Amino acid sequence: MKLVYPAYFSPLEESDGYCVTFPDLPGCVTQGDNLSDAFEMAEDAAAGWLLDELEDGNDLPKPSKLADIKIECEGDFANLIVLDMDLYAEKYGEKAVRKNCTIPAWLNTAAERNNINFSSLLQNALIEKLGLNH
Repeated sequence: MKLVYPAYFSPLEESDGYCVTFPDLPGCVTQGDNLSDAFEMAEDAAAGWLLDELEDGNDLPKPSKLADIKIECEGDFANLIVLDMDLYAEKYGEKAVRKNCTIPAWLNTAAERNNINFSSLLQNALIEKLGLNH
């Protein structure tokens, strides 16, 4: 899943760096030593913020339109940031959730005799069924 959110870039006075904030992601702030670094840090910060929301079961905020972002100071600018949430979640997602399921007793006995790890089997089956690369 790819998401696009606007980011607000403000040059830092004491360096070539930029502070980056996200109008739609409260408290999501980062900075970079230069413009390239600021963009990279912006992707990481926003994806991390959004992944936390997804893992907590929250709805994601609707992104503002770039044209609606008001530029406050000379040198500031807004730009869209593209976030590859699948790649980020694969790399950094850690939260596990418990799923209970019911299977016939005979199947459970056979699986336990063969030392089947139910969690691993379910994860692998879901990844295969959903066509996800892991």
